[in-house]
Amino acid sequence: MKTNIDKGLEVILITLMATMLISVIWQVFSRFIIQSPSTLTDEISSFALIWVGLLGASYATGKKLHLAIDLLPEKLIAKNPKFYDRIIAVSIFCFGFCVMLIGGFRLCWLTFLFKQKSAALQIPLGYVYTVVPLSGLLICYYSGLNFLTKKNS
Repeated sequence: MKTNIDKGLEVILITLMATMLISVIWQVFSRFIIQSPSTLTDEISSFALIWVGLLGASYATGKKLHLAIDLLPEKLIAKNPKFYDRIIAVSIFCFGFCVMLIGGFRLCWLTFLFKQKSAALQIPLGYVYTVVPLSGLLICYYSGLNFLTKKNS
């Protein structure tokens, strides 16, 4: 199942990056060559960047490529690396669950409740923000797998 999710995320991330690239190229072309800037491409590239950032963070969690800050000396960690890997997995799970999953659902609910729409595209912003709880769910899934794996790096 993890492999399928990884492959799906890879396809989505590549598609979003291509969309962002095309959108920015069109914006530059329409602004400087045609002298008539497109009003939609700014929002498209911004929303794609939000999705790439959050889904990319989920993907990185699944590959154990997340950012680490070394607060404890390496000698201490070397004595029991599996224990510290599990502490990291639990910490990431708690963040993904509390901040991204619960907070993301609340954010989506409020934006749908207040009927907030994007300026140029006129789409409900709740659809744009659904990536927050979705990536939170993926981060929880991946950190749960990282916690349960026998071979921790």
